[in-house]
Amino acid sequence: MEKDVIKVDVVINAPIERVWSMWVEEKHILNWNSASEDWHTTKAKNDLKEGGSFSSRMEAKDGSMGFDFEGVYNQIIPKKLITYTLEDGREVSVEFISEDGTTKLIEKFDAESMNSIEMQRGGWQAILDNFKRYVETTV
Repeated sequence: MEKDVIKVDVVINAPIERVWSMWVEEKHILNWNSASEDWHTTKAKNDLKEGGSFSSRMEAKDGSMGFDFEGVYNQIIPKKLITYTLEDGREVSVEFISEDGTTKLIEKFDAESMNSIEMQRGGWQAILDNFKRYVETTV
């Protein structure tokens, strides 16, 4: 059975160096890694190297639910590409493209079977949109 691959992307009005550091540094991940205002990331660990692992804890602000997002890095090409495998075996790639002082970020990921493609795309796109806002408004 062939896997469904979902793609989300965003263009950020910031140079690639800034986008890269805000994507990979734990102190920044805590500030942007949520799909909506009623969720937040309470912990983030990131060992950014091939074979290194990452984890973040996402929780509803009202304490009603939460989950861990974990995986292992397969490939790191600084300021260009990150690929990783999630704990459930799904593959993810994040591509960084510098375009005239802006940065295009393209994320592709294997769909999971518990939620609809549309719901998954919407959630991942919301996190990317939140990342864009964070990068563009943080001094």
